[in-house]
Formats: sequence, C-alpha cells, structure tokens
Amino acid sequence: MLAVLVAAIAAANIDQPYPELAPLQHGPTVVLAMATPWLLRRWPLSNGAVGCILVFLLLHTLGGRYIYSYVPYDDWARAVSGHDISGTFGLARNGYDRLVHFAFGALLTAPFAQVAQRHGGLRMAWSLAFAFFAVGFVSAIYEIFEWLLTVIAAGQTADWYNGQQGDIWDAQKDMASAQVGSLLALIGLRFARQGRA
Repeated sequence: MLAVLVAAIAAANIDQPYPELAPLQHGPTVVLAMATPWLLRRWPLSNGAVGCILVFLLLHTLGGRYIYSYVPYDDWARAVSGHDISGTFGLARNGYDRLVHFAFGALLTAPFAQVAQRHGGLRMAWSLAFAFFAVGFVSAIYEIFEWLLTVIAAGQTADWYNGQQGDIWDAQKDMASAQVGSLLALIGLRFARQGRA
C-alpha cells in the first residue's frame, strides 16, 4: 500500500500543472509516507483501516496535482459519457475539494475508532464517539493550519492554494462535509456490527 501511495505522488508530479504549489500540496503526504513504517510499528492497524487511509491519501494526491480547485472531472466525465458533472448536479464551483473533505470523515472514522479501541482502551461505543469528534477536531485544526500556511507561505497564490473559489463559508462547509461523512461511516459501521452479531 505504501508503494502505491509513493507511486501516486510521483505520478501526480509528472508535468505538474502548478509547480509553485506542488510542495505545499504534496510535502505533508511525502512526510507521512516516510513516517508510515514507524507509525504502524508503534500503533499497528488492520489492513482495512490502512486501506481506508490509503484511499483518502490517493484522493488527496489527485486533488493536490490540480490544487483541488482545478481537478478536471467535468472534462473526464464528458469524455466518458458526453455529460459533465457540474451541469448534471448544478454545481457552481469545482466540488472535488468538498468531496475529499467528505471522504476524510467517511474513510478515517473507522481508523480513528480502531486507534481509540486498540491503543486507547476504549469500548466500541466510546471509540466510535471518539472517532466522530476526532474527525471534527482534525478538520478544524486543518482549516486553521491551511489558513496560516496560506498567509505565511502561499503569497500571491493564496486563493489558489486555499481553494475557497469565492466562497466565504468554504472552511465551515468543508468541516460540515467531513462530519456528514463521519456520521454516515458510523451508521455503516453500526449496521456492519449488527450484521456480524
């Protein structure tokens, strides 16, 4: 899985359309990939949990290639079906950023719960509650970090990096998307647990 992530990061930087912002987008993922062997030795997770994290990081890596605001999913959809996604769903902005925030909640709720249960000693119900609140906490910290990084490092490209696309409520909607994803994951985990019982 780590090799897949490293290959995806490398591929995302071939003929990079936004080279000035690529280090800001991909740098943290590279650091995480380098730290992964140590992290998983220290706090082992199931293959399923690591797979969820991988899918999220692959979505992020694709978004990072196009600085999120310019992921050409409409062009891809037109090439496949003759119709674009924005027109079909009435989207006024590029929605890939919102999709990845939703995926953060949907895909990382189970790994957060597993960490709380395996390494924090919490019971299942409390580990799920922890996971839901962890998604909210990490989402809020990320939005603050993104704002500070934009102010400090992005300079003239701040609006591109931040990806607001003119929406003053972008940060709040991103956090809400993550919480909705987490809530749906909790419902899915609950049904899966009942199905095994």
